[in-house]
Amino acid sequence: MGDLFHDDLGFSPGQKVLEVGCGVGGQTVLLAKKWPDTEFVSIDKEVAFIRQASEHLEKAHVDNVGLQHADIMSLPFDKESFDHIYVCFVLEHLACPVDALFNLNDVLKTGGTITVVEGDHDSFFCHPNNNDARKVVDCLTKLQAMCGGNALIGRELYPLLTATDFCKVSVKPKSMYVDSSRPDLIENFSKSTLIGVLEEIKDQALACNLIDSDQWRKGIDALYRSTEVDGTLCYTFFKAQAMK
Repeated sequence: MGDLFHDDLGFSPGQKVLEVGCGVGGQTVLLAKKWPDTEFVSIDKEVAFIRQASEHLEKAHVDNVGLQHADIMSLPFDKESFDHIYVCFVLEHLACPVDALFNLNDVLKTGGTITVVEGDHDSFFCHPNNNDARKVVDCLTKLQAMCGGNALIGRELYPLLTATDFCKVSVKPKSMYVDSSRPDLIENFSKSTLIGVLEEIKDQALACNLIDSDQWRKGIDALYRSTEVDGTLCYTFFKAQAMK
């Protein structure tokens, strides 16, 4: 999915970029290799992720990334430290995304830019259409809300950024469309990413009485049905770019 999110980024040699919520380093490697003369500082609040990201970077022979254990709600950087900030799939997990964006604004240089990528689970659809598949996806949205997050935050990026002192805000939808002519996306997005994440929340969804086991099974079956030769699946992400 890197090409979907990185296609119009433009980092210059010598610039300093903060990547927030690097996870295990999947996107970190892609960014660092695409811009080898740019300095990246990649942070995550989970120590285990930082360890895995370090291993990932070492295997990829990447040397222009500094990994750091840090929380977006309490950033350990001086004001105006970075030329650009890259945030992907982070705000959806936060109870106070406005506070997080104000923190990021503080450490961004005046005239610097920020890129924010988030999803919106209501944008999902598949063919053949199936109500049980929709209910399974809705379980993920509800569970995230119960944890204080917002799985529909993609649609809110424009007002969030304008409310936190960013200017020149621009938001673009980035659709992931999958059919049988794209077997790589069937495996890497439909099955491994979307359905894989949903299968991990089964026990939580059933324990919270968000869905019954019969509906769950039918919904998962319908999602796999969309990966067959006559099936399709679509999900829309939102990519926002703005300036300080």
